[in-house]
Amino acid sequence: MFARSTTIHARLAAIDAGIAHVRDEVLPTVEDIPGCIGLSLLVDRQSGRCILTTAWESEEAMRDSADRVRPMREHAAELFGGSAQVEEWDIAVLHRDHHTAPGACARAVWFKTDPGRLDAAIEGYKSQSLPGMEALEGFCSASLLVDRESGYGVSCSTFDSAEAMARNRAQALALRDQTARQIGVEVIDVCEFELALAHLRVPESV
Repeated sequence: MFARSTTIHARLAAIDAGIAHVRDEVLPTVEDIPGCIGLSLLVDRQSGRCILTTAWESEEAMRDSADRVRPMREHAAELFGGSAQVEEWDIAVLHRDHHTAPGACARAVWFKTDPGRLDAAIEGYKSQSLPGMEALEGFCSASLLVDRESGYGVSCSTFDSAEAMARNRAQALALRDQTARQIGVEVIDVCEFELALAHLRVPESV
């Protein structure tokens, strides 16, 4: 399974209009493209950072969708009032305790490692990071997206509410520091988001 993420640094005043456009126009169109298995939208209303991610059954399906998706992506970026940065990923891990409900939030952690150590890092994520995240208050799900050529990746964990995520922040930081050392990755960025849209049908992979 694969994913394409589009990061937009939006104007704060344009975020609600952008969310509505993705929900009402982009989502139904993308889900009609062969091989699409859903869409999510993360929004940080303080910085304007928004991440729109589409998931695909195969790398071929993701590549075949490129020409159809490009104009939608460009129009969405215009409505959000920012430019789009696109990245493509291998979905290495997806684990879901339960589906999210309105009000859910997400914590994304970007990291890098030596590409030759990436498979070991993925196994370490499954065996060490996931059990710790499952114990955090409000845990819903976790995913790990990786770029195998660069060794770059992002882990995204979702929680029932912003309040739960705030209460587990210190515990999550301690877990992140410990497991990063154990599995040999360097954390390069962390951001917390509102889960504005979650329509993903990616199957469990743990």
